[in-house]
Amino acid sequence: MSNRALPIAVAAILGALALVPVYFATQNPQKFLPLKSASRFDPKSASPIEKISYFFGYKVTTEMTPPEIDIDAFNAGARAGHSHDKMPYSEAELKAALEQYVAEQQKKAPASTLPAASTAPMGDENVKFLQDNAKQAGVQTTSSGLQYKIIREGKGKTPQPTDTVKVNYEGKLVNGQIFDSSYQRGEPIEFKLNQVIPGWTEGLQLIKEGGEIMLFVPPQLGYGAQGMGPIPPNSTLIFRVELLGVK
Repeated sequence: MSNRALPIAVAAILGALALVPVYFATQNPQKFLPLKSASRFDPKSASPIEKISYFFGYKVTTEMTPPEIDIDAFNAGARAGHSHDKMPYSEAELKAALEQYVAEQQKKAPASTLPAASTAPMGDENVKFLQDNAKQAGVQTTSSGLQYKIIREGKGKTPQPTDTVKVNYEGKLVNGQIFDSSYQRGEPIEFKLNQVIPGWTEGLQLIKEGGEIMLFVPPQLGYGAQGMGPIPPNSTLIFRVELLGVK
């Protein structure tokens, strides 16, 4: 796991205590049942509300939890959140914990196993997409390899890397599969611009508050050779992003 492997999701956990995609529950869904009720939950005799509750737990852990997650702590947090208990950690403590964990993992991993996003080859589908897309009207390419198309310039403040931004967005793979969308969730997200993938940090500085942009992010500016949840390794990512506010 690396700093680049933090999706737009971890940024929301740190900035608004809310974001991160992946799989894990598919390996053993029973492990994600609350500890106090795991022994008495029976899928065959479940009531309507139990079935709905199971669905929510399954979906969250299938799509929004990293494989390294501590299941007991996750369950404790889920129960506390459902009861509206006070969060025991500050945003600063959570950020420090994340940075410490990343540093520890990088020390443990041999150099050969660390992500090499900048040198890993892309699949033919991704390469062809970027080659063809660069020729499309209105699409520009920066020195880093980021491709973008400004839909609306905006008239407000231009964000800096240390600013907190509020956005609505949709992310797709080159095959058209949507892997994340604030529109589908029904609410925008906020995060510090330097706490997301490099393609976003660079791309959102190209428009002003109130603007909208298409970002075509090559793997080295996204999640690289490691991938992330529903995003395969070495994927080019397509984002439509509306910059709603800058703080």
